[in-house]
Amino acid sequence: MFPKILVANRGEIAVRIIRACKEMGIQTVAVFSEADRDALHVSLADESYCIGASPVQDSYLNITALLTVAVESGVAAIHPGYGLLSENARFARLCEQCNIAFIGPSPEVIEKMGDKDAARRSMRDAGVPVIEGCDLLADGDMAVSEAERIGCPVLIKARSGGGGRGIRLVEKPQDAKAAYEAAYQEAQAAFGDGECYMEKFLTRTHHVEVQLLCDQFGHAVTLGERECSVQRKNQKLLEESPSPVLSEETREKMLHAARKAAKAVGYQGVGTIEFLYTDDGQFYFMEMNTRLQVEHPVTELVTGVDLVKWQIRVAAGAKLPFNTHHLALQGHAIECRINAEDPEHDNRPSCGKVTVLHVPGGPGVRFDTALYQDYVIPPFYDSMIGKLIVHAPTREEAIRKMRAALGELVVGGVVHNRELQLEILSNKEFLQGNYHTDLMTHLHK
Repeated sequence: MFPKILVANRGEIAVRIIRACKEMGIQTVAVFSEADRDALHVSLADESYCIGASPVQDSYLNITALLTVAVESGVAAIHPGYGLLSENARFARLCEQCNIAFIGPSPEVIEKMGDKDAARRSMRDAGVPVIEGCDLLADGDMAVSEAERIGCPVLIKARSGGGGRGIRLVEKPQDAKAAYEAAYQEAQAAFGDGECYMEKFLTRTHHVEVQLLCDQFGHAVTLGERECSVQRKNQKLLEESPSPVLSEETREKMLHAARKAAKAVGYQGVGTIEFLYTDDGQFYFMEMNTRLQVEHPVTELVTGVDLVKWQIRVAAGAKLPFNTHHLALQGHAIECRINAEDPEHDNRPSCGKVTVLHVPGGPGVRFDTALYQDYVIPPFYDSMIGKLIVHAPTREEAIRKMRAALGELVVGGVVHNRELQLEILSNKEFLQGNYHTDLMTHLHK
């Protein structure tokens, strides 16, 4: 096992990783920006070092500073968390060159699956269902001809990056050229790679993802699926497990396809295969996240498996102890992302001092956060300030428990989205369980 790990992240996920390491007897090294001097992860770690100014490009994305701290502090491994450098193949490769284990898959797998066009082709070759489309577009004229061939509506999508950037919906073939150029420019500015491909735009879909855990000995295990269809601008707001729309037959097929996908690329570590599922019972590969997901606690509560600890163990060479390919789920779990933003004013980010903090409790209630009373939320980072997760025997009970927990949650001094989450939990479509990725566009209708 690794004696010391550097946590190359901040916020709640850094706290989550440090806590797991403490329980495993592993020493931790935290890094922080000038804005995060008073952050919780800084005080929880055994060692902490400032690596730069407040903007992420000067600190948490500063690979040279991170590796300098890692080498000088004598760590054996680096845990990247999610976001930031977690899917950066160059960073993973440089870790290897410094004889430091990167807690994640190999740089080659990160590159292959991070290139959404290459990932799509790999999955197609492996027999995993993919959406009809085309490979990389050469120019705007090709975008027009491919839109005519596939049939609108289509999506033009950047092969790199994520977060909803570099994506354009095309409803008429004649609009494809302008859409391609806009997507290309946005992707080039955001990711340094403007290459785009095209696929058929499916309407009334569900976003369902399968959690994978794979060791270095070829053993791949699925830990059920998560329904992630409550989204705003391609950003998830609420996740639950198991999905309320899948039949047992479809679930088995999806889990099998996810495991086949992992085997096809020789995956190691914790990863997620994301699918689009349609009401006619079909599902299609969308992308693979080669890292820990924000919503991993949902899976932890329905499986009893600590994904962060197993991520570390697998990276250290441990074999998975499970004698099955698919772990059974117990009960139902829901996660609400608590964001410091104002839903009444176009979700404008909120920052400032937390004047009052009351965290809900009770059996089956978990709040992952880096908040504490009098903490000042900086304006430089993602607006998510916590994740409220509940677990209950049934979906109906989990919904009631989440409503109660949200009602008890108090974060004074900043505007946040608790009321929006309560509105979602009272929505008729959501309660029926057969909601789609467009739920938020007509929530108030």
